[in-house]
Amino acid sequence: MISNWLAAALGRRNIHYGWVMVGVTFLTALIAAGTVGAPGVFILPLQKEFGWSTAEISSALSIRFILFGLMAPFAAALMNRYGLRNVTLTAQLIVVSGLLASLAMTQVWQLVLLWGVVIGIGTGMTALVLGATIAARWFVAQRGLVIGIMTASVATGQLVFLPLLATLTERFGWRIALSLVCVVLGVSAFLVLLVMRDRPSDVGLRPFGDTGKEPLPAPTPSNAPIMAAALGTLRDASKSPVFWILFATFFICGASTNGLVQVHLIPMCLDFGIPQVQTASLLAAMGIFDFFGTIISGWLSDRYDNRWLLFWYYGLRGLSLIFLPFTDFSFYGLSLFAMFYGLDWIATVPPTVRLTAQSFGAERANLVFGWIFAGHQLGAGAAAFGAGLSRTVYASYLPAFFIAGALCLIAASIALAIKRPVLKAAVAAA
Repeated sequence: MISNWLAAALGRRNIHYGWVMVGVTFLTALIAAGTVGAPGVFILPLQKEFGWSTAEISSALSIRFILFGLMAPFAAALMNRYGLRNVTLTAQLIVVSGLLASLAMTQVWQLVLLWGVVIGIGTGMTALVLGATIAARWFVAQRGLVIGIMTASVATGQLVFLPLLATLTERFGWRIALSLVCVVLGVSAFLVLLVMRDRPSDVGLRPFGDTGKEPLPAPTPSNAPIMAAALGTLRDASKSPVFWILFATFFICGASTNGLVQVHLIPMCLDFGIPQVQTASLLAAMGIFDFFGTIISGWLSDRYDNRWLLFWYYGLRGLSLIFLPFTDFSFYGLSLFAMFYGLDWIATVPPTVRLTAQSFGAERANLVFGWIFAGHQLGAGAAAFGAGLSRTVYASYLPAFFIAGALCLIAASIALAIKRPVLKAAVAAA
């Protein structure tokens, strides 16, 4: 088997196979980020071709964001029962099917079904819980750094895909750009099939940083029904105030990133006369800053109080969103916004994952984080629809950006209400 041969070859060079898992997961999440972020480039072409309003298109994107999040806890249960590779391959097949079918869509209901429901479910089957699961299973040391690296794939996905998709859309149309995403998804699925494995024991290893000598116990079989595992975890975790604080802050995180900036920054800048390709490049610049910001955040979360990290991340993000309307959308002003906002776009993920694992235990961390991530995507869905509605009703996106900035300042304050993490016995084991 290729994975066993590769693990042995890397072992001779003192390289743990867990880093291969990080690499393939990084690529998978990178392409998923491109798939989730791509519709921001396609809003105007769809309006021109079909005459759909911003609110109609935003409703489909809102459904996708919500399903992307609501699938997360069930995806974690699916991974625990059927394995990382099987669930990841199934998710990629669903996404490719939805994208290929959307090439022939002509009605709004088809957009809602394919880009909202199908792609929302497919991308939600991996989402951030895939990275959280791999960090928990494959790493004992440097978990925060690993989560930071894999989370940074979202920024890299923007960096790689959005300017390219914007250029292809402008020159050849949105269908050609979407076809490219399908091809790259196929390449990613092939790599997942070759090298992704469920646990270190599958390739004869211990988790990275585990120096124990005793044989590792076999993982407990997960035979509970998927719904029971996911909903049981929600029932237990919801008894803890920490869960609700993390859920609320992550709701605001989604409302101030994916649902707002990722979807609506391009059409908002077009309102101010900035070309689409130039705005996509601005998002790519944010991606560069966020790539480094998120990795640094992972490094910091291994060393400092994660509650204070969340305070600073949300506070600075809120100030940057409030500052944006006062930039006059000049090159200097937008560049300053891209730097400050980009540095902590998703820097909140590593400390949130670590607080989840510390508070609820490593075995159920992916399930609990799945529900917290559902809050993130509910916020993204609300912002995606709300900002589109603001543009349709008030002919401006600016109210949505002011509201998101104010919410971030609230998130910064409530993050400090989290007590120092203590393992919760109520959710320590299923």
